[in-house]
Amino acid sequence: MNIGIYIYENAEVLDFAGPFEVFSTAKRLVAKNWNIFLLAETMEPIAARGGFNVLPDYCFNDHPPIDVLIVVGGDHTEEIHKSHVINWIRTIDKTAMQVVSVCTGVFLLAQANLLNNLFVTTHWEDIPDLIYRFPTLNVIEDKRWVTDGKYTTSGGISAGIDMSLHLVAKLHSTVLAEQVAHQMEYRWKQCP
Repeated sequence: MNIGIYIYENAEVLDFAGPFEVFSTAKRLVAKNWNIFLLAETMEPIAARGGFNVLPDYCFNDHPPIDVLIVVGGDHTEEIHKSHVINWIRTIDKTAMQVVSVCTGVFLLAQANLLNNLFVTTHWEDIPDLIYRFPTLNVIEDKRWVTDGKYTTSGGISAGIDMSLHLVAKLHSTVLAEQVAHQMEYRWKQCP
């Protein structure tokens, strides 16, 4: 199973590093056939929040098929207006079995018209803007993550880790998710 985490300039570090740690720990413990990777528009280094530089493993033109797409949050204000990024997300959505966002990554999924009339969430600070910009979404304000069909959206940073553990449970087992949380010395909030 290929798990692709989409990163971009000014992405929130734990929005991608948290899920990466969860899924790579699951792979190390049990899920040997999981392939977890970071991808971006190009192979150029990405300057995430705080000047944290990271190199993607793949770019839009050269990545394996994606079974689980994770779109992270951060400063999405420029990213949401890149038509080639939005079109790429739409293309991946057609074949991905799970499409996920952490924090403000939901804005990119909404811009791609993937979430109309679905239940979603995001970081508490961005909920008013999400409601204003995308009135067809059913925005939930008091949950760390929300699943509606193949789409799962979460609040920011640590909520993305909880959601990723939820996905490990969904894709493999609750036992593995609990083992991953224990290995990471993380107190998993299993209820959204």
